[in-house]
Amino acid sequence: MMNEKSAANYYKIRKSQIKKIYKPARSDAHKGIQGHALLIGGSYGKIGSITLSARAALHSGAGLVTAFIPECGYDILQTAIPEVMALTDAEHKFLSDIRYDFQPDAIGIGPGIGQEPATQNAFYQFLKNVKSPLVIDADGLNILSRNQEWLSLLQEGTILTPHPKELSRLIGTFDSGQKTLDAAMAFAGSHKIILVLKGAPTKITDGLEVFENTTGNAALATGGSGDVLTGILTGLLAQGYVPMEAAQIGAYLHGLTADIALPETGTESFVASDIIKYLGKAFLSIAKGSRGK
Repeated sequence: MMNEKSAANYYKIRKSQIKKIYKPARSDAHKGIQGHALLIGGSYGKIGSITLSARAALHSGAGLVTAFIPECGYDILQTAIPEVMALTDAEHKFLSDIRYDFQPDAIGIGPGIGQEPATQNAFYQFLKNVKSPLVIDADGLNILSRNQEWLSLLQEGTILTPHPKELSRLIGTFDSGQKTLDAAMAFAGSHKIILVLKGAPTKITDGLEVFENTTGNAALATGGSGDVLTGILTGLLAQGYVPMEAAQIGAYLHGLTADIALPETGTESFVASDIIKYLGKAFLSIAKGSRGK
């Protein structure tokens, strides 16, 4: 496995670096300048995914959060997160036509979205028109892997967050971790995107550099953990972090919540909503002594 001594472009994400990236909220901040994040996803039986993402975006500092969901998720989302605004698709159980009448500061798409033919078409139309900084996760990635010609529609700096199986669907399977990383770097570089390679440890690459996260533990191996990461990244992008900085601080915070929680929750009882629960303590940890921009 590549380490920080074997390549000049391989770095560990440490707290000292995160402190330099972190931008505390201004003393005169209000919701109108903290960014408006849009989370798109959900389908019948998977509204929890997009609910976790939307809540995570809120707890990551976004001033406003809207979720675009199928009609079946309206009551669930409005009850679970009263702070989040909801837009609904005309279809009841899945997304078929992604429309919104404002310009989000960042968008996260994919959690719980499914792969219905109508959803895939809606995703294609969305990619053709989207202008906001973008995070793609879950079935958004799987739809891309089935329609790789759509990769040309991704704007520079788009963040993709695959776990190992999703990555293999995108770039193929290799017989070593190093070959997989090399292929991921080539993929990111050729499409001018950022890959957040979820794992133990999570690695981030834009094709030129690799950043290895240093936080996190086995407690994160739980359903919904990736949905929360999507929300964190989208919330950070909405506040004005550039994509690579958002990817680094987002991965670091995501892992740090599990490190902070572990003495209280243990590994087995930690769940994805605990990541959100401990985000405040994670932010406080990096805020001490940080310098804003």
